Amino acid sequence: MTGVTSAPAPLAALILAGGRSTRMQRDKAALDYGGETQLARAFRLVRDVVPDAFVSVRADQVADPVRAAYPQIVDGAEGAGPAAGILAALAARPAHAWLVVAVDLPLLDSATLTHLLARRASSSLATAYASAHDGLPEPLCAVWEPASRAPFAAFVAGGRTCPRKFLITHGAHLLPLPHAQALDNVNTPDEYADALGRLGADAA
Repeated sequence: MTGVTSAPAPLAALILAGGRSTRMQRDKAALDYGGETQLARAFRLVRDVVPDAFVSVRADQVADPVRAAYPQIVDGAEGAGPAAGILAALAARPAHAWLVVAVDLPLLDSATLTHLLARRASSSLATAYASAHDGLPEPLCAVWEPASRAPFAAFVAGGRTCPRKFLITHGAHLLPLPHAQALDNVNTPDEYADALGRLGADAA
């Protein structure tokens, strides 16, 4: 039949919280913003738009007190960074699309997530924002469709682990970022202090 399109895949959500926080010199997921950890804040924001939400962790983080309170998906490939978490989620529920969000985005807001989901292009491998800084895809606040699993797995198996480079070469559907600072991440103590100032929050 012509003119018939399949329904979009159901959505789940993943907070990427398996990093080693080397530059921060402390666990980024545990950073405090006005009495709420960065992981708690990210999980709350994401679950408001996609109730079926999980936290991506390394195997040695499963029992960590900051992460243990949340449903988890354990990273597969060691040393693959965020790619390991994305692939583990795609493998755990291969019929689902995944809203993937990095834990270290303290300026992320509900409007940015809602805007992304409302403009999701389910026929593409992924829907992502174009960076406000360089116009390239932002893979860690994006919807990854089920069809991305096989090509991304092949990409990583070939020794390439950068999700951004995958989206550049595989034609993600890109959206302009409505709030330029929403995806500014926090990797260092100075960036953490700056984010606290912009949010008007105090560290515990």
